[in-house]
Amino acid sequence: MPLLAVAAGVAFWQIGETGRNAAEEPPPAGIAEAPAGAAPCTYERSEGEGSAELPPARPQKAGLVQVTMHTTHGEVKLELDADRAPCTVNSFVALAADQYFDSTPCHRLTTAAIFVVQCGDPTATGTGGPGYRFPDENLPVGNLPAYPRGTLAMANAGPGTNGSQFFLVYKDSDIDPNYPVFGKVTAGLDILDKIAASGAPNNDGPPNLEIIIDAVEVS
Repeated sequence: MPLLAVAAGVAFWQIGETGRNAAEEPPPAGIAEAPAGAAPCTYERSEGEGSAELPPARPQKAGLVQVTMHTTHGEVKLELDADRAPCTVNSFVALAADQYFDSTPCHRLTTAAIFVVQCGDPTATGTGGPGYRFPDENLPVGNLPAYPRGTLAMANAGPGTNGSQFFLVYKDSDIDPNYPVFGKVTAGLDILDKIAASGAPNNDGPPNLEIIIDAVEVS
């Protein structure tokens, strides 16, 4: 199966605790704050991509985090699992807070063998990213199918290259378990079905029915 994201650069360096400090900011109402002793995340700067702020080095959320993705076709509601994928959720929430995803297209639809709508690249080329990467976590090894309908997972170009691109699975897909699962779609699968039904060039490319993420709201 083709890699779901293309690396724009290969040079990177260790960041550790030097990311922005959002620990002093209280979490929004209804979202559990991660315990003070939560293990730190490692976010490494990468060249040839964007320049988003680094997420906090320590996860800011715990438990299940509710997210609404406002799109040009309606709302897609997501539930992020910060206990199983703390660093992935930490990054996604930080990017959402920085409005990184706002006014960006879901640039890729696959309709053969694997069945996903891929988003999170402001350049819409499949090579864009936030300017950092982080290790894999919560890989669905041993699960059949590895990525069932409704799964929310990171796209990457190989181990440890997760950035901002993610995909939503609209039909059970036996993808190699190399892409971190960090949540699920709880409402709006009908929107994904509509996008999928429109098709894509050669079964893999920009969806014929364009979908734009207007905003991502963490509640």
